[in-house]
Amino acid sequence: MKSDAFVNAVESMNTEAVPDVLAEHVVFKSPVVFKPYEGRELVSVIVTEGAMKVFSDFRYTDRFEQDDSAVLVFEARVGNREVQGIDMLRFDAEGRVRELTVMVRPMSAVHALAEAMGRELERAGVAP
Repeated sequence: MKSDAFVNAVESMNTEAVPDVLAEHVVFKSPVVFKPYEGRELVSVIVTEGAMKVFSDFRYTDRFEQDDSAVLVFEARVGNREVQGIDMLRFDAEGRVRELTVMVRPMSAVHALAEAMGRELERAGVAP
């Protein structure tokens, strides 16, 4: 499956593998920020210095994939909040992620995620 490399990088928290699975001009659509983030370097930082440090007990529970798209269902925690969400992926011709859209529920988890990601991205020098 095209999503295997992304899933393996994220679930194993392999920060070095993340840039390799992203297309050069990848677009990341956050559940808490209106404007998309663009580019491999920036999106890699968001995933490795933000999401990988904010989520705990992260695991994919389901995967739906067809052609150049995949939907990955996940569960995790942000602080004491249980989080359910999906990563929607679109792939380029080389099989790299060209678009990553994240959706999260419930609202209390969205707020916890926004606060925690803001802190981590500020620490990493990336303004949300």
